[in-house]
Amino acid sequence: MRMCACRGTAGFAHVSCLAEQAKILVAEAEENNLGAKAIHSRFQRWYTCGLCEQEYHGVVRCALGWACWKTYLSRPETDWTWQSAMTQLGNGLYIANQYEDAVSVQEAMLSVYLRIGGSENNMLVAQGNLSITYQMVGRQEDSLRMRQDVYSGRLKLHGEEHPETARMANNYATSLLKLQRFGEVKSLLCRTLPVTRRVLGKNSTTTLASESIYAEALYGDPSATLRDLREAVTTLEDAERTARRVFGGAHPTTVGLGAELKLSRAALRAREAPSTSG
Repeated sequence: MRMCACRGTAGFAHVSCLAEQAKILVAEAEENNLGAKAIHSRFQRWYTCGLCEQEYHGVVRCALGWACWKTYLSRPETDWTWQSAMTQLGNGLYIANQYEDAVSVQEAMLSVYLRIGGSENNMLVAQGNLSITYQMVGRQEDSLRMRQDVYSGRLKLHGEEHPETARMANNYATSLLKLQRFGEVKSLLCRTLPVTRRVLGKNSTTTLASESIYAEALYGDPSATLRDLREAVTTLEDAERTARRVFGGAHPTTVGLGAELKLSRAALRAREAPSTSG
């Protein structure tokens, strides 16, 4: 299967082979005492393609999440590999649209951190993941409150130029968008988007997501001006073109941007069309 950003015949592999490769790489780093940095780097192979270096998506990510959890579940819950495996299981379930199951896993992970006294960073990761899934199961107010807290926590812990701060700003903006608080979305992203573009670059999925959210706030606002609608279309055209070049046409980021682009163009056409009344 192939669910990354590889093109052509590259990237095809059995999921069981991907799992075994990740397991061996982490085990070798642990056995040879290569240090935390090397172990963490190798652990990324549980969710990142070694060829295109992009994260897996869809059923592959879910299958690898289960395989990761099965590999490390016998370790104590204070072990970072146990915690990371549980996180990957929750993420995999979410990405495979199994939201109710993802909520159960993510709430359990947060409960563990509260019980054992997890680090501030780990608590923010757990809360951030859970807030995303809350949104998908319709718990919009819970999601908004948690995302606001997580964004504030990241801003305080890392500052505005950290990648995690940028991602949490996107999550917070998404919750505001779901509640149709368009002005707050635009105000937030007008501050954070220039920083995200400068620090992460235009090819980053975080940057592309930020541009998509901003554009949706522009064209989705009932009070949008013609200038707002044109800016939304231009923003999405640039973002979709970038995503197609970097990730290919089948990647979820490209597909999502394409869908938003169609909606923004429809909104612009409706505004530009001559009135037939009277």
